[in-house]
Amino acid sequence: MNAPEAARDALAGVGPIPRDADGQVFPAPWAARAFALAVALHERGVFTCPEWSELLGGKVAAATEVDATDAEAYWRAWLASLEDMLAGKEVAQRADLERLREAWRRAAEATPHGKPIALPDRSTR
Repeated sequence: MNAPEAARDALAGVGPIPRDADGQVFPAPWAARAFALAVALHERGVFTCPEWSELLGGKVAAATEVDATDAEAYWRAWLASLEDMLAGKEVAQRADLERLREAWRRAAEATPHGKPIALPDRSTR
């Protein structure tokens, strides 16, 4: 089995990425960035397709079981899977991921609607 076939098989249990007639649908820029980061990490060999599909599949199933109509549930599961994979592979420390998540939350709350979120530099976090 070649790599594209293995990837398709591994992702079959995860469920489809939300799409419309134009392609993938990201509910917000953060979701597109999480997708791109996961793809880049996979391409660099940080994790395999089977590892990713196993982790993501369980999180997507749990998230959509809670509320199948929540448009962001899939992408929150994607982000949670990415954080878990980074911590599990020791690419990032769980505490660092939590601090960064909190910094983003504070920055988002402080940003006026429609303006880009600016994350403070490390010295102010």
